[in-house]
Parts: sequence; C-alpha cells; structure tokens
Amino acid sequence: MTTPKAVIHVISHTHWDREWYMPYEAHHAKLIQTMDQLLDIMDHDSEFKSFYLDGQTIVLDDYLQVYPEKKEKLVRLVQEGRLSAGPWYILQDEFLTSSEANVRNMQIGHRDARAFGPVSKLGYFPDSFGNMGQAAQLLKQAGITTAVFGRGVKATGFNNSVADAMDLESPYSEMYWESPDGSRVLGILFANWYHNGMEIPEEPDKARRFWDNAIANATKFASTPHLLLMNGCDHQPPQANLSAALRTARELYPDYEFIHSNYDDYTKAVHASLPESLSTIRGELRGQRTDGWFTLVNTASARVYIKQLNQRGQTMLEKVAEPLAAFAHAAGRPYPHGLLNYAWRTLMQNHPHDSICGCSVDEVYHEMKTRFEKSKGVAASVIADSAAYLSEQIDTSGFASISEAAVPFVVYSTSGYSESSVVTVELEIGRRYFYSKAGETPDMTAGIVASQTTADGYLVSHTGERIAFTAVDKGVRFNYDLPSDRFRQPYFARVVAVTFEAAKLPAMGYSTFAWVPDEADAGSVVDASVDASLVTATNTLENATLRVVIEADGSLTLLDKRSGQTYTGLGYYENVGDIGNEYIFKQPNGDQPITTQGVPAASIVQVEDTPYLAAFEITHTFDIPVSADERLQTEIATIIPFLDRQAQRSSKLVPITIVTRVSLSRSEAGVRVHARFNNPAKDQRLRVLFPSDITASKHYADSIFEVAERSTQPEAEWQNPSNCQHQSAFVDVHRGDRGLTIANRGLNEYEVLRDGRGTIAVTILRSVGELGDWGVFETPDAQCLGDNEAEWMIIPHGGEADRFAAYQQAYGYQLPGATVSQTGLHSGSLPAEHSLLSWNTTGASGLALSSLKVSEDSGDWIARWYNLSGQPAELTVSSPSHRELYPSTILEDTSEERHGDSNGGGSATIAVGGYEIISIGLIE
Repeated sequence: MTTPKAVIHVISHTHWDREWYMPYEAHHAKLIQTMDQLLDIMDHDSEFKSFYLDGQTIVLDDYLQVYPEKKEKLVRLVQEGRLSAGPWYILQDEFLTSSEANVRNMQIGHRDARAFGPVSKLGYFPDSFGNMGQAAQLLKQAGITTAVFGRGVKATGFNNSVADAMDLESPYSEMYWESPDGSRVLGILFANWYHNGMEIPEEPDKARRFWDNAIANATKFASTPHLLLMNGCDHQPPQANLSAALRTARELYPDYEFIHSNYDDYTKAVHASLPESLSTIRGELRGQRTDGWFTLVNTASARVYIKQLNQRGQTMLEKVAEPLAAFAHAAGRPYPHGLLNYAWRTLMQNHPHDSICGCSVDEVYHEMKTRFEKSKGVAASVIADSAAYLSEQIDTSGFASISEAAVPFVVYSTSGYSESSVVTVELEIGRRYFYSKAGETPDMTAGIVASQTTADGYLVSHTGERIAFTAVDKGVRFNYDLPSDRFRQPYFARVVAVTFEAAKLPAMGYSTFAWVPDEADAGSVVDASVDASLVTATNTLENATLRVVIEADGSLTLLDKRSGQTYTGLGYYENVGDIGNEYIFKQPNGDQPITTQGVPAASIVQVEDTPYLAAFEITHTFDIPVSADERLQTEIATIIPFLDRQAQRSSKLVPITIVTRVSLSRSEAGVRVHARFNNPAKDQRLRVLFPSDITASKHYADSIFEVAERSTQPEAEWQNPSNCQHQSAFVDVHRGDRGLTIANRGLNEYEVLRDGRGTIAVTILRSVGELGDWGVFETPDAQCLGDNEAEWMIIPHGGEADRFAAYQQAYGYQLPGATVSQTGLHSGSLPAEHSLLSWNTTGASGLALSSLKVSEDSGDWIARWYNLSGQPAELTVSSPSHRELYPSTILEDTSEERHGDSNGGGSATIAVGGYEIISIGLIE
C-alpha cells in the first residue's frame, strides 16, 4: 500500500491583540497598515489564496473605522473565501469573562460575520491562557465541530516558546475535547505554536534549512498526513513573497504537497484522515501537566480593580438590565436591542486576554476604565427606564386606603431566586417643579419644599403590614425629569433614605412597598413586630442560622447552627513579596509571609445595629516592606528571567491599614465582608485566608457554565510552589457534613493551600511593576498604589448535599443589590407582587439561571440555565405573559418543537441532561 503524500497546509494569519505592549490606537494604526498590505497582495497575487483574520470580527470593524468605503471589497473577499469572518467578536479570556459574555461574544461575532459572508465555523482559541471546560458544548451548540488552541495541554512560555515534548494528555496535536455533558469536538493543538510557518524563506538554501526543521517538528506531533504551518504571529504583517516561497518549497520537496490553505480545507482533510483511536481530553485545559510556571493564571490577580469593574459591568447587563428590559417588553415597552448591543460591544472590547488579564501597558487601562463607564452608563439607563415603565403598569392604588400621601415604590428581584434583601432606597417627598406659580424662583421652590415636608413616616408592605426600617433625612435636593414629549422639568424634593429588609422577594419579579408620611392616618395599618438585635454579645453577630464571633486578632469564628459545625480563624490577611510580572507571581527566595494571625486588631467597633442588619468594623495596621530591593529594577531592565531573579524585599517598612466591615443580615446564611485600604507598597501580594479544616483531595470553583471539580494536590510534573487557580463567583471545599463556600465580587484568583487545614486563600491585591514577556515594559500603575477595596462572602454549608444552596446564595451575591423604582398611586394591569418568570426543578437540584433577554431575531424571550450537577433534571418553567416554550441554543435558534398550552399559561416541563446548558425560547 502506498503511503499517502504528506500535505503541508500553510495558513496565513496574524494574531491581533488590539492593545498590549502599546495602547489601542498605536496597535490600530499598525492594523490599518497590515490590512492595506494584505489587500494589496490579494489584488496583485492570485496565488495568495486566503488569510485568517484571527477568528474575531472586530478586526474588520477596526479597519472600517478608518476606511468605511472599503466594506464592499471586504465583503467580496469574505464571500470568495479569501478572508475569514468570525466566529467571535473578540478573542476573549475565557475564565475572566462571564458565562454569558462568552455566549454574547459568539452571538455578536456570528451576527457581524454574516453581514460579510459565511461565518468561520472554527473554535479559535489561539492564545487563551487556558481553556474553559464547557467549550465543546458551546461550540457544538453553535454548529462548530473543531477547535484549535495553543495553551492548556503543552507548556508554552514567553515570546512564543513551547516545550519540546508533548505531555501526557495526548501524543498528538489532534485529540478529542469533551465537555462534562459529553459534547465532543476535534481539538487541534498548536504543538509548535501559531508561528511555525512564519516568514518562509524564498531563497533555496535558507528554505531548505527552514523546511527541514518545520516539517520534522510538525510531523512529530501529527496523527494524519496533513501538517499545519501557521504563516504569521502576533501583529505579523502578511508575507508578500509567500507564493514565491511556496514555489521554492515545491521544487525542493517534490514528495510533499504544499498548499496555501485555509482552516475549512485543512480541518476537513484532517477529519477525513484521523486514526481510529485518538486521546480524549475532558473539561478544562489549564496546563496542570506542566511544571506550573507558565499557565499565566496569575493574570487573574493583575490589576484587581479591572476585574472588579468587569464583574460589575457584566452583572449589571446580564443580571439586571436585560431581565428588567424583558419584563418591560412583556408589559408593552419596546426592547432596547440597539442600546444593549452597544453596551455589550463596549464592554467586550475590554475582554481580549491582554486587556482583561491586566497584562498590558498602563495606557491600556486608562481607556478600559472609560469603556467600563460607558457600558455601565448604558446599562444604568436601561435599568432605570425599564423599571420606571414597568412600575407604571403596577396597581399601587391599594396604598391609598392607608394614606393619599403614600409614596409607593417597587423592589425588583432579578437574581433568579426568591430572596430576602436589605434594601436602601432614596425616596423623594413633596416634589415641586420650578415655576409652579408665577413669580416663584428656584430658591423659593426649595424653601417651600423644606417648610412643607419632613422625613418622618413609616414603611408598609403591599399587604399593609408595617416593616422595620431606618430613615435618614438627606435634605432638600435638586433633580429633574426628562419627559419624552416635552422639555426638561427641574424640581426640588426632600430626600429620605430608607433602609429595610425586603423579605421573600419573588424570583424574577417584584414587590411593592410604600412610605407613609407620619401625619397620615395609620389606623388601618398593622404594626410590624420588632425583632431583637442581631448583636447578641461582645463582638458577636447572630441570626437564626449563624453565630459570628470576632476574635481579638480580627479573624472570625463562625458557627453554622444547622450542622453544628464551627469554623475558626476565618479572614486573616497574608502579605508576601512578588518579583514576578503581570503574568506570573514569583515570591522572592526565602521570603516569609507577614500575617495578621494572632496579632491583636487595632480596633473592633460596632457600626450598625438594626433588626435586619448589624455590622462591625475591624481595623488592622501592620508593617510591610515598601517594595523589593534595588536589584529588582536592574533585573527587569536587563530582562533577567523571573525564575533567575535574586531580588529580595526591601528592609524599609511602611504601615498598611485595612478596615474590614463584617455584616450579618437577619435572613442570609452567609457573612458579608468589605475591606478597604490604601496601598503604600510595591512588589507584593495581599491575600485573605479562610481555614476550612476540611481534608479533601478535590475542591470546586465556579467557572464558565459549570462548577469545576479540581484537584487540590498538583500533578507530579508541577514544580511551582504556588498553585493558584481561576474562579468566577466562588470557590468551595466540602467533605462529609462540612463545607465552606467563599463568594467574591471580582476577585478571580484563589488557591486551596496544602497546609493541613484546607485553607482557601483569595488574592485581593497583587502589585507588580512590569508587563513581562518579550521586552522591557514598565507598568507603574500595576503596583495599584492608593485606595483599593475588596468584597467577599463567607457561606458555610453542610457538605455535598447542601452545596447547591450555598452556590445559589453565592450567585445572588454577585448582584449589586435590588433595583428600586419610585412610582405614584395609580391603577395598573399588574398586581402589587408578581413573578414574571418562575421555575423549579425535580431530580438534580443544581440548576442555575444564567440569563433572560429578548432575542434580536425572533423577538421571543430567551432564558438560559445550566445544570451544575451530573444528574439529569426536569425543569418546569412558567411565565404568565407567554403561551409556549421551545428548546433553543446559545445562538438563539428557533425550533418547531413546542411545549406548553397554545391557549395560554406558558408553563412546561423540559428535560435537562447532566451538566447541560439549556436555552429556552418563550413565545408570547
């Protein structure tokens, strides 16, 4: 039998980091130059068959910003197959962006690509710093059967260097990649990186040396006769003489077939030639079978403030703005597709890996903060407008029976779960518009409001029950209306800040309340019972579920009354040196941690005590080195590899003060913590530690559409003393009847220590002064000097059986708080309390709601859940405003399959597989 002729597939490309070692506009200018060169080559060289535009449509957008008149030409080239479009909008970091952000990236990429021509159906992850475990399931739902990736299996270092040998996951560059639900795609590793065909020589002697090496290296790892040569690299301009270089190759190597190829042809050929048995890799690809130094996981703690801004921005869009806009849409308001699309695009322009990972020059983050603000501003506008519209449709007339002066307001819950929430609302009392009477000046208006209103009053629920509250008079303030049909309307009003617990808010719904001025007749109001204080002893907080004792060193002792388990020493701080860079944490040789463990706190002060919430503030002040010693700057300037650095921490010390607020609400089964501090030091890492006293070989971390099970003990190949990992909403350790979940807001790095206590360590600050990688790029802003803050929640639970309830609480903690909208006394078509989307499960109890929105294509509601358990479940969904349901996908495809009553009711039960991501369309 004749051995098939080996085929060399040369794929031209450039990996385009929009911002990295230069700010965006500097890279943008280079992109324009690169695209101009490419189009010129394609105009004059018919043998230059195709170019892969890095799997992201934003490259096309960026080019057309400068040359919009060239869109027709780009459309023609995409339709001819010479340029690629999609499948992504941007090349994201998968772990540092939310589950929904990964989906929206695919949705927008597909939508944009279709405007040019065929969508590139390739799961393209060339330089992601590890890959998410549910990638195969997401790709399959998008109609993609092949993924290519550069990291997660084989050790890949700085400046595009790769290890010489494959590791144990697969002997080949081709392997099957499987998600936890069983979805499978073909995975192709850039075993020789995505630059192994860069700058191919045309001159025969140089060409022979190049090809001898390139062919040997590609053959070493290939399972088929189809060898991949990637003709490009980071910001690499197209090779103008490639056609001539390939002609030279064909003359030198007649036994090989050289093709200027594309991914469609290459992957089709590989699929047709695969051996019968390939290795299967399952779940996350995080480089755990390497020495551990180049997983780049410590980008999760570079510039923590950027991660916090991103967490807030993502949550506002997907967990508040979109559901509220969907609610309002069901009540008759047009869905703001354009605004939300703009907000998502602006947010996702911060999601490329070099951006969100914090591993770029300082100028990049100045622009990123502006993008975050822009996206947040749009989300806030959508939230306010949707809530105001919906509130106008709610019948609040019942409050008139208590008082015609009652001030109704609506509290919305969009977390997906029924919950009790401590709410603060600023209510406007006695609103008076400017020029209400002839001759009345604004200062007169303010005086009238001040004299005719007070902050006295009480709070009632929609059932008329009095509710415990605290109120603060904020005085008379200026504000304005912007009516849709007339000029702006300025006014003054007295503002009263009312804080209370909104108990048992309906999931994906709302409840109404009213503030009643004190002079109103309260005869029909039932007095609310007054609960006891949550402060039950010195430095002790307690509710029906938990008892929290603040010890002398500021750490917490926590009793879970449900299980009887006690947790000690929770929440102490640890500070060590860091002589690494934005990518990699490296503790100085011999450095010893500085901790607050056993050191008396400077002060422990009670700062709040109400029937629904109590809080203490703990102040720690301790000395830390001001920076690394002077050797570090020399080592950075001369590009000494971080592993070879000898710098130590400075002998000069500076005090750092951390003020930690610990609060417990009446109804929550977790302790909320907020820390603030002014960072005075460089070259360091600050973590907060939680000894779980749970001995377990595995732990669990919230990730992309899954709670990933991870080994606490590194693999045998691991050499890095640190084994930090990514997290999204939380990390959890449990065994038997004891479990501990630590939720966070924008703290994406953790480590479960091998210290005999199962300690969870969460990074709240990492200060470094250089980018790292291939050159000298100083990043003084990455030292994060000045004001910083961090938030987390301590949630004990009773082990495996109870962990999903803890996870639910951790997901709810991600939201900034309930949305509140003041309204008036009026009739309406909606009741005073209502759930617009309710759901429950039988079987597995671990379903999590990911999103609710309106599809841009069909106009239907699209709701998405994912099963955190490997056990199948039945999901029952009900929406009063919808008739029927159908199974959809992450691309929001419609389906002829229908569930529910076509005559109304909108309730149906759908099977959900273990670890399945399920999207459901709801038809009005």
